[in-house]
Amino acid sequence: MRAQTKTQAQLATLVFMMINAVLFGIGVIAVLTIPATRADAGPWIVAVVIASVLVSAPVSWLIAPRLRLRYWKQRAAQQHHASLPQHG
Repeated sequence: MRAQTKTQAQLATLVFMMINAVLFGIGVIAVLTIPATRADAGPWIVAVVIASVLVSAPVSWLIAPRLRLRYWKQRAAQQHHASLPQHG
């Protein structure tokens, strides 16, 4: 495994837990506030748990590279270059 991929996997693992918690919370609030699902909340909460895990994995993998300092330095350099006046 390349060092960059290893770093991305470590960051994705940390981000995964936070994204999963947020999605789970949103899902449980939705289940408990909708009267039709509140009456039979057990299976719905199980579905929310499964869905939050399945959605959190790819989202965290996409967010992880953006947490690296190298990304922000490159982005700042590109923005600085774009803001310079163009001479014709």
